[in-house]
Amino acid sequence: MGAIPTQRETMSRAPDAPVHDGAGVCAVVRTTLPGGPLAAGAARRFVRAALTEWAKGAEPDTFTDRLADDALVVVSELVTNAVVHAGTDIDLVCRLHDAEDDPAGVVVEVSDHHPSRAVRDDGTEHPYGIPEYGRGLRLVSSLSTAWGITYRTGAKTVWARLPLDGALDAEEKIEAYAGESALARGLSAAEILGPELSAFAEPARCAYDREWRGRGALSFLAEASDLLAGQLDEDLVAALTGQLLVPRLADWCAVWLEDEATGWHGPEEVVTTGPRLARVWHGSENRIEELRRALEKDPPRLPESVRSRAVPVPWPGEALGPRGATGAALAYRLIAGGRPLGTLVIGRAGLLRFPDEVTGLVEDLSRRVALAIGAARRYTRQATISRVLQRGLLPGAVAEIPGVRSALVHEPCDKGGPSGDFYDLFPAGDGRWCFALGDVQGKGPEAAVVIGLARPWLRLLAREGYAVPDVLDRLNQLLLDDATEASDAAARALVAAGAPMPVADYGPHARFLSLLYGELVPFEGGVRCTLAAAGHPLPLLLGPDGDVRVVAQPQTLLGVVEDETYACETFELYPGDTLLCVTDGVTERRSGSRQFDDGDGLATALAGCAGLNAQLIAERIRRLVHEFGGKPPEDDLALLVLQAE
Repeated sequence: MGAIPTQRETMSRAPDAPVHDGAGVCAVVRTTLPGGPLAAGAARRFVRAALTEWAKGAEPDTFTDRLADDALVVVSELVTNAVVHAGTDIDLVCRLHDAEDDPAGVVVEVSDHHPSRAVRDDGTEHPYGIPEYGRGLRLVSSLSTAWGITYRTGAKTVWARLPLDGALDAEEKIEAYAGESALARGLSAAEILGPELSAFAEPARCAYDREWRGRGALSFLAEASDLLAGQLDEDLVAALTGQLLVPRLADWCAVWLEDEATGWHGPEEVVTTGPRLARVWHGSENRIEELRRALEKDPPRLPESVRSRAVPVPWPGEALGPRGATGAALAYRLIAGGRPLGTLVIGRAGLLRFPDEVTGLVEDLSRRVALAIGAARRYTRQATISRVLQRGLLPGAVAEIPGVRSALVHEPCDKGGPSGDFYDLFPAGDGRWCFALGDVQGKGPEAAVVIGLARPWLRLLAREGYAVPDVLDRLNQLLLDDATEASDAAARALVAAGAPMPVADYGPHARFLSLLYGELVPFEGGVRCTLAAAGHPLPLLLGPDGDVRVVAQPQTLLGVVEDETYACETFELYPGDTLLCVTDGVTERRSGSRQFDDGDGLATALAGCAGLNAQLIAERIRRLVHEFGGKPPEDDLALLVLQAE
């Protein structure tokens, strides 16, 4: 291959860099594209320009028209997949490899910034046009000599390598797209998992075969572990399993899952309700539905004595057409933590039996699949408990107050656990309505304990007629008493277990709470408001003319100081006046070293809301908070808007 004039880029290989990155790279171009409908077209133009530049001065037939066409199809598919299923900005890199120790070719890399979302290829027909919605990653596989997925913190990269001397043979391309795996072409598992060695001389290939068990299998299992790690949906785990196995090691695969129903005696008591065919995957899409129907009629029934080893099962020949009339099918039980979770079945047409190295490899994979399914189910159970708990900690609906419009935003940072922020707006009797916006120290179960203690007591004390300062005084003492009792109980348990008596501290049993609590009393022409802030961001009052002022004084957190006495402020809201109450998830929203409320940022934002109704003010403040930082908020966010009509 002749010299290729190009702009060179100095590169160093990171420890976690993919195998296609590093030595052998002689040219690199990169760009970032907005994750929108125009991204695929822009990516094609970018890659075409790079290939045209690299072709100048190269040997004839090095950069062929077929190579260019295939590269444009591949980049279009990868970018489209990222746009549709991630929606973030897209990083596109095109690398030219030209070295003796690195197969010459063009590598296309497409990265998005939703690494938790897996690459999709569901094989279904969509109402969008094929060029911009995507034909599926099997087409990428058929056009490239190798492709794969690399996960890094904050990003997922899908890459594909195309041979530099043109596209793959047309017959092989059609065969690959039809789902014919390497096993049908007589390749060993070593060649399947290391396709770049298929062009090596026979001695080199045989040496690779000898090393496969220690290197090729581990590489495959490492890729599988990366792909399955952190998946929180068991059906997605089943889908990814199909993508790993087909057409690499089998013509088709199916995953049954044992559906579960939670028992009445605790969240960990699980009752299985029978197998469900969660996923069927075939190399040829037009066989999937017929195969699914055949498999649903006769699910595999493996003996209880079988653990994860392969067990032959009947071949569903009628569903696979003339070319699939005979073949071998194996089933593997999916077991994690001693609990059966489902069954994995793989099939290969035209074989009497699977090679031993393949059955062993799939057995190892099945263990990883079972662990991923078990982890996803544990997360689902915990998330369900958290959602139920969260619903119990917050009011089902906020009260409507005569002469007052209200708007609320409540966004927990952790979608899978209870929020540390809470709110309430309720009638207290005698023409009074009370509101509260609080933030508990910590999150999760500890925060839920404090909210479960504070919110009912707030309602009880308010309905008993206690004034705003008295409510805070009593709630403060209640939190201190509860923390003392919890610490004493923990100390007694430690002593009973033989541990030394702990020194008193403000550890996990402390009940710290910041709270904004107020009372509203409507009167003719306005609303009288009495409120107090205990360790909480101070409320702001917006007038109709855009004037903003603070309407409370800072005071100590609840649950910190014994016998603390709290004071309150009283003022009146007239038509057009708006009271904004927020938690520190708003005021302390960060962008680098800056916070949203630096330089009275919240007051400035509120002044720009003059003339808007309560709902629009809440939405504008929420949007400004989100837009302030480049990353999603790292704290719970809550705000309450009260506007006199």
